[in-house]
Amino acid sequence: MVGNMSYGLQKRILIILFLLVPIALLATFALYPAAYLVYLSFMTWDGFSPEKTWAGLANYKEVFESKEVWAAFGHNFVYLGWGLLQNALGLAFALLLNSRLKGRNAYRVMLFMPYIMNGVAVAYMFNYVFNSEYGSFNTLLRGMGLDSLAISWFGSPKAVNHVLGFITLWKFMGLNMVIYLAALQSVPSEIEEAARIDGASRFQAILHVVLPNITKVIELNLFLTIIGTLEIFDLPFILTGGGPLGASDTFLTKTVATAFKFNNFGMASAMSVTLIAAVVVVLSVQRLVTRRWSN
Repeated sequence: MVGNMSYGLQKRILIILFLLVPIALLATFALYPAAYLVYLSFMTWDGFSPEKTWAGLANYKEVFESKEVWAAFGHNFVYLGWGLLQNALGLAFALLLNSRLKGRNAYRVMLFMPYIMNGVAVAYMFNYVFNSEYGSFNTLLRGMGLDSLAISWFGSPKAVNHVLGFITLWKFMGLNMVIYLAALQSVPSEIEEAARIDGASRFQAILHVVLPNITKVIELNLFLTIIGTLEIFDLPFILTGGGPLGASDTFLTKTVATAFKFNNFGMASAMSVTLIAAVVVVLSVQRLVTRRWSN
């Protein structure tokens, strides 16, 4: 039977057979859960009862009318600010370590090391650093005579999100640096040298020659940063539990609490769908801005 088939038909059948397994896995572990999430967002369900009650748009209405939910979402933008700074520092260190700096390989390893550390271990380490009583940071401030600045960093509603944002910067900046460094090393050195010969300064060569050649990588890093900051969960969950009084709650910690603490899986699903929509909107704006800059 196979012998009677044309080569083109055999090729198409073979391709379909090879695609069956990955498509089945994608449908099982990605498409079906996503569709079920959307379905649950229109339901009232406590997570245990076999029966689900149709709620229509009530869950979405509750999400958009909840001041607590949107206050938590506003905290994510503090992380976004630190994420943009993280990208800027990663690019700056990549530019510096892409030069003939002595010992640059050792500096690369030192800056990348925080990224490979376990997230829970990092959280507990900084719990000791910023502890209000015996933390090393407050001890340093008191030793410098700056006792008034030695506050409870995780207990201050104004400071807690910035402290957590700083920790994310410390952990993930090395990853940004390595990605930018790989992109910079792919840019032909002759292009920059030609610009320097034409009279461009080092800064002008970087701004007008080097950076436009790594626009796609900058866009990728910003994409990863935005996704990470809008979905931040582990640090506030481990270090503060959303406290004090919800000051460090993020959209995702609020979603998890809604589902598993208050057993409102319908509203939690609506919050998840809302977060996905927000990510798409923010990424679309980011892509529009980076595309205009590259042009």
